[in-house]
Amino acid sequence: MSGHSKWSTIKHQKGAADAKRGKVFSKLASDIALAAREGGGKPEFNNRLRLAVASAKAANMPKDNIDRAIKRGTGEGGGARIEETLFEGYGPGGIAIMAGAVTDNRNRTNSEVRTLFTKHGGHLGGSGAVSYLFDKKGLIHSANYSDELELAAIDEGALDTEKTDNGFEVTTAPTELMKITQALQQAGAEVTSHTLTWVPKTTVAFQNPDQQKQALSLLHALDDLDDIIELSSNAEFSK
Repeated sequence: MSGHSKWSTIKHQKGAADAKRGKVFSKLASDIALAAREGGGKPEFNNRLRLAVASAKAANMPKDNIDRAIKRGTGEGGGARIEETLFEGYGPGGIAIMAGAVTDNRNRTNSEVRTLFTKHGGHLGGSGAVSYLFDKKGLIHSANYSDELELAAIDEGALDTEKTDNGFEVTTAPTELMKITQALQQAGAEVTSHTLTWVPKTTVAFQNPDQQKQALSLLHALDDLDDIIELSSNAEFSK
């Protein structure tokens, strides 16, 4: 990684600690509920739900939790109506940030996100403010790496592969995510997550360590919000 770390990798490493506090299950449940609300509660007929359920199972989320999340999305579980919203903004050092949220109270979530951006030296923008700097792609993390696994990903049509400190990362076209995930698992990959995300077209380096520290604080604070289910940045972090 040429001495640098991407936010996607930092976030993935942080996820292991979050799981112990139930953060990951909460975010996965929101993603499942939204997918069920939009496309129905049967994964075999709802590709987004199938992907969300597969991610939940990969994180060892209990079946009862998955079923409750599906019922919440279809309205069988009661509660307030949930909706999806997207935040675009800039952080310290001019980095671009995309934050996707699922919420049952848009005003509350808007206020929380705006407060964090302001507190950590960033600012929110309007729709389209930074999204042009990213492409929507599939992202797969594997806890193990080998030349054979990398070749398997390439043979299946992966757009990019990158060895990391804790395995390797595979970038795919959105429509190829499930196919390549399954191929990697069959080849022996220990897939720990597979999701659709925003991948930056180019990255931005920080001018000084203080900017990087402040930007990491903002990203971690946003990621800690229960309503935030996806977070991407074009920052280039020095180790």
